Amino acid sequence: MAFEGLTEKLQQTFKKLRGKGKLSEKDVKEGMREVKIALLEADVNFLVVKDFIKKVTERAVGSEVMESLTPGQQVVKIVNEQLVELMGTSPARPVFSQRDVTKVMLVGLQGAGKTTAAAKLAKYFERHNGRHPLLVACDVQRPAAVKQLQIVGDRAGIPVFSMGDRTNPATIAKAGVAEAKKSGRDVIIFDTAGRLHIDDTLMEELQAMRKGVNPEQVLLVVDAMTGQDAVNVAESFNRRIGIDGVFLTKLDGDTRGGAAISVKAVTGKPIMFAGTGEKIEDIELFYPDRMASRILGMGDVLTLIEKAEQNLDKKKALELGRKLKSRQFTLDDFLEQLQQVRNMGPIDQIMGMIPGMKAGSAGPVEVDEKELARVEAIISSMTQAERRDPSIINGSRRKRIAAGSGTRIQQVNRLLKQFEQTKKLMRQFAEMGKGPKKGKPNFPFI
Repeated sequence: MAFEGLTEKLQQTFKKLRGKGKLSEKDVKEGMREVKIALLEADVNFLVVKDFIKKVTERAVGSEVMESLTPGQQVVKIVNEQLVELMGTSPARPVFSQRDVTKVMLVGLQGAGKTTAAAKLAKYFERHNGRHPLLVACDVQRPAAVKQLQIVGDRAGIPVFSMGDRTNPATIAKAGVAEAKKSGRDVIIFDTAGRLHIDDTLMEELQAMRKGVNPEQVLLVVDAMTGQDAVNVAESFNRRIGIDGVFLTKLDGDTRGGAAISVKAVTGKPIMFAGTGEKIEDIELFYPDRMASRILGMGDVLTLIEKAEQNLDKKKALELGRKLKSRQFTLDDFLEQLQQVRNMGPIDQIMGMIPGMKAGSAGPVEVDEKELARVEAIISSMTQAERRDPSIINGSRRKRIAAGSGTRIQQVNRLLKQFEQTKKLMRQFAEMGKGPKKGKPNFPFI
């Protein structure tokens, strides 16, 4: 998961600072030296790091920290505020034309993930903005690029306009605009060609397209895993083509995350969207304050709640609340809840959004992707009576369930223990307060 190494190092540094009753200027500078090393190792631009450390240090050695009763916590607060400022104090939003078809042009190097990003963006606009997008295949350089866009377009349920790979991209783009108007589509997303490196031919082709269709927004698609190179690419495209924002892909990967921190400071252009997984739905608006919170290991509750609202069945949540209060929560309910949480995205990402919980750690319930498949197999091997009342599962039943699910008896035992722990924990959630408000359960997810 992105930032995991950086988060761990920053937390170790802050733990040392919080452990001191009072902070001297020397303590602050030593702590900032560790923060500097952590940021450089995360592939953050060195000039950005230099400026960041300077600003944090100036504030941290001031009276607001030195005279504070909780100086360590004040330093964390300052680092958080400066990170937000670095990535953009307010989230950037897509711009839609009020009178005409909205045109969005995606540019970037080959392999950055433009084609998949185009389908994700189209689906996002349809789902969250009530738009009717059209994907236009303008990449005539890469073999099978048009076919790939048609495949991801079909998966997203978004129509694709193409003219094969023998027509000039600028001509295809203009024809795509005409097709959108004819078919009643109000957003066009142009999937353009890329190269393995920046060259004049690519830039001239993109410049001709931009001039021909005059898009409302040009978004640069960059792979977060390329680290500092992603920032260099952004700077070059902005200088030659002019970009309005960045779509950062593979932010869920095993990446150091430096691009997310550096790109706004270097180019002046904000990150607008982030790809967080392989599914078409795995796309998020980029919130600088939420990302800063994740980087510092403070969780991201707002995004977690939004994911819950989008993916979890409210009627089932209400029914679950009723079952918990009446102590009717069964293993079938347990499995259903794990599957619903899984629909919100990769489990390690979800756990990383919970304050105080490390990504990949799920507390009493071990629910990584492989474990979930095992849980499903074990529960499926039980009888209805066993699922309703696990207390009847004795030694011989456990042996039969393990054999039927292809697991070991120890794994069956662990699941039953986890179930009891989860049931107890969820009952506590359900009983918090004086009861659910009108039509709402006491818990937004689980």
